[in-house]
Amino acid sequence: MDDSLKITALPPEKFVLLLQRAGAKNFTLEMLQADLRSGAPVNADRTINFIEYTAWVLRKVNNH
Repeated sequence: MDDSLKITALPPEKFVLLLQRAGAKNFTLEMLQADLRSGAPVNADRTINFIEYTAWVLRKVNNH
C-alpha cells in the first residue's frame, strides 16, 4: 500500500492532519468545510490542493 502524500490532492482528513502536525493544532475538519463553503478551492474529486488552498487563505487574509 502506498502511503505517500500528494500535496495537490489530499483527502480532507489528511489535509487537516497535515496542518495540525505542522503547527495549526486548532485547525479542524469543520473549519476546512466552512472554508470550502466560503469558496476555498477544491478538486473535482473533493481532495484539497495544499498550494491552491494556501494561496486562497493568503488572498483572504490580505484582503482584510
